This record gives sequence, structure tokens and C-alpha cells, in this order.
Amino acid sequence: MFIEPSYTIKNALTMNISSFDDLLQAARQQPEPQRLLFVFAGAELPDDSTVAQRAQFLNGDGGALVPMMCVDKTPQELNSFADLVKESLEFGKPWKIVFAAAMSSNDGTQPSSEAAEKQLQKMVEAIKAGTLGSYIPFDREGRPVMLS
Repeated sequence: MFIEPSYTIKNALTMNISSFDDLLQAARQQPEPQRLLFVFAGAELPDDSTVAQRAQFLNGDGGALVPMMCVDKTPQELNSFADLVKESLEFGKPWKIVFAAAMSSNDGTQPSSEAAEKQLQKMVEAIKAGTLGSYIPFDREGRPVMLS
């Protein structure tokens, strides 16, 4: 049985996730094997934006988050945030935020990439809908961010 991504992340949040490395450490310390889920999002200016929103966007702030690509990894497949960034650059799509979640099994087996696909699609749909509370957003430096 797979746990929804929000379950493990909520547990990890109680561990004071203040960096991507904290997330990796928390995932490695869980009693069940983890699979980390990542959705990279860029920012776009909505068609119905105001003049103020356009100016803010041109200054590098604001915009609507748009999922661009996603990937799943075991905590052992990543040594650092730099590894994840390096892999993301191979796809050539500039992103602003990466959303992270985790999933595990209750039987001691490593969740597969195939099982993660369904959860990644749920994450993409949640981000499109603006329902972000279950995921940890990280900036391009690997710092968790608060979105407003």
C-alpha cells in the first residue's frame, strides 16, 4: 500500500526542513524505503494580468506557476540538490521552483517509478489548481520557500 505524498512530507516537516539536504536526510531516516517526487515549475504571466502584475513579473517576481517536467528518485540516487539541478538542466527548460513530495510502502519494498507516475500526475494537477499545501517548494538554491 502506498502512502500519499503529503503523508511523508508532513512527517518530514516536523523535522524542520530548512534545506534540500534536510529533506534528503529525513527521507533516508524513514523506517520504510522512500521515493522522492519532484515537479519543476516555471512562471508565466497570465493573459488577464494587471499592469502592476506585469511590472512585477518583468522584475522577476510573480506570475502563475506552470508545471514543466517531473521526475522521481530514491534518496540514494541523489547526493545533493546540485545533482538534481544538473539533471534538470539537461532538459533545457528554465524553472523557478521545484516541488517535492515523498512516497513509501508499508511492506519494506522500494516504491517503483511506475507507482510514482500516478502520484506525480496528482502533483502536477494540484500545482495547476494552486493546491500546494502538501508539497515543499524549493528555490533554485535548494532553500524551501513560502509562496504567496
